[in-house]
Amino acid sequence: MEKPKKKSQPTERNEGRREFLKGLGVATAAAAGIAITKTKEGQAAPETSTAAPSTLPVLPAVHEGEESILLRMQRELQRALKKPLEDRRWVMVIDLQKCVGCSACTVACKAENGLPPGVVYRPVLEEEIGEYPNVSRRFIPRPCMQCDNPPCVRVCPVNATYKRPDGIVEIDYNQCIGCRYCIPACPYGARYFDFGENYTDDTPGGPQPYETSPSPEYGRSWMRKEGQSPVGNVRKCQFCLHRLNAGMLPACVTTCIGGATYFGDSNDAESLASKLISSPRVMRLKEELGTEPKVYYLV
Repeated sequence: MEKPKKKSQPTERNEGRREFLKGLGVATAAAAGIAITKTKEGQAAPETSTAAPSTLPVLPAVHEGEESILLRMQRELQRALKKPLEDRRWVMVIDLQKCVGCSACTVACKAENGLPPGVVYRPVLEEEIGEYPNVSRRFIPRPCMQCDNPPCVRVCPVNATYKRPDGIVEIDYNQCIGCRYCIPACPYGARYFDFGENYTDDTPGGPQPYETSPSPEYGRSWMRKEGQSPVGNVRKCQFCLHRLNAGMLPACVTTCIGGATYFGDSNDAESLASKLISSPRVMRLKEELGTEPKVYYLV
């Protein structure tokens, strides 16, 4: 006769993880500092705020030697949000020795930002190194570099693309005229045009609810409709600014199964991201162009 299996009891670590994941899901409009108003047409017209949110995700208590890297970065992000906007400097660090090329970050970014066909904020590039028979393979996630000297800003004829005080390069969809000058100007290929297409176009069912749901980019609610932004605009990665404003890490960081992506404030000398960018393993893409990218790679 088999003995009945004992039910596993929840540990403090598991309880902490549940609390952390629960905290990640509170990115409501109020938490993100978004005030929803009504337009004449009765549509939501959110107003954004760059101030730190009044309500931040509740993180579990830290136990000696048990805090995860994600929790540490989350705490450092919330610490940075207490500083003035101009005193923050967001950077991303990607450890290429940990990246397994799973593209989980690509899928998470697509889902988080509601991206249409042909618009990919975080593709994962593949590189072959060496010669046969000594050949190896390397995967390189490529988000927007958020350059300190961004060529895309200089070529925009209507100043729709600009650099924020915290270093994030933003696009004003309502200002953008869709000229696409910025697309070839970006040396990293990080900009895409929204042609208004859906994945289910020309199918019997037509556009599905997941395709018509609003995108939360820049802390606003963008409905993709013909003739309305962001359709007809250039789009790109913005480090999940709407999540940052809500006190949460970018979607690609929290979904990286290999723990290869780090994020934080480089102006905080005690932050993990700040310490990593001083590593001798660090390199940046196309540094010779003088763009000063804020995405660092550990090789």
